[in-house]
Amino acid sequence: MDIAPYVGGDSSVDGVQPLFKLSSNENPHGPSRKAIAAYGETAQKLALYPSTDHADLRAAIAKVYGLDAALITCGAGSDELIALLCQAYAGAGDEVLFTEHGFLMYRISALAAGATPVAAGETNRTADVDKLLAACTENTRLVFLANPNNPTGTMISEAEVARLADGLPARALLVLDGAYAEYVAGFDGGADCVAARQNVVMTRTFSKIYGLSSLRVGWAFAPAHVIDVLNRVRGPFNVSASALAAASAALGDTAYTEFCRMENERWREWVRAEIAAVGVPSQASYGNFILADFGSAETAAACDEYLRNNGVIVRGVGGYDLPDCLRITVGDKPGCRVLVSLITEFMENQAK
Repeated sequence: MDIAPYVGGDSSVDGVQPLFKLSSNENPHGPSRKAIAAYGETAQKLALYPSTDHADLRAAIAKVYGLDAALITCGAGSDELIALLCQAYAGAGDEVLFTEHGFLMYRISALAAGATPVAAGETNRTADVDKLLAACTENTRLVFLANPNNPTGTMISEAEVARLADGLPARALLVLDGAYAEYVAGFDGGADCVAARQNVVMTRTFSKIYGLSSLRVGWAFAPAHVIDVLNRVRGPFNVSASALAAASAALGDTAYTEFCRMENERWREWVRAEIAAVGVPSQASYGNFILADFGSAETAAACDEYLRNNGVIVRGVGGYDLPDCLRITVGDKPGCRVLVSLITEFMENQAK
């Protein structure tokens, strides 16, 4: 009962017809047409159980990312894999460590497993390896690091990730949450770090750049001993056949994935520059969102209300102890232009 339920981004506003939902870091372009077609083809097989070993999807992941399929398992979103890791590796008397502005599900999953959540301080809203290592104790069992991080959008270098992995207590696992890794050109999400060690796990998702949020499908790449544990504790049919098929097809459409990455980068940087020009700065972001800093909780709340009343829904992040900020998903061209226009109007009104 110490768990505060996770609250997702709003999708509607009473009395207002939303123009753009920019609150949940969804892909504004939707999934690949190939993924949609593959999903449709599964409609004739709804009476059949899905694959228990995710073999086709694991093979597709291995091919695209250059990994060993035997070291991959899949889950109902990376959220399930995070929960399973806590269930398997942490319990009463154990500690689960993450950064102070880390994804809320780390704390929730730790508490659900009976473990103690521990938050390490950040530096400039960025993970600080020295502070994480200093927060480790003999009871630390899991260390979660989202890289890039949600909701700050910041990330640390691969060298720093390696330093963290090598400095952990002997019984601790480092979990690299790569939900937004595909938005960083040339970044492997920590796969090389996993392959070189026995104490590192990488989780990924199809909910972000692949546009398959509603299907709930994610995957983990980990040492054999961790994959063995995850396959023992997960449900035998934890990912639907429709999700498996759509995800496999989405992976194959690499041209579409690259289009989504480039469009996100283009409009993310445009939005950052435009709202900074009217007094709303944001740190460099490596995801499909920005953390807009309004300087005070009152101004952030007022802008949130102004946007909602005009049909644009963003995300307040007071629950992440960032009350002065709003997290804003990068939309498509029309969404970004309307967003910037409304923030400009709001800031001009504030100055009067």
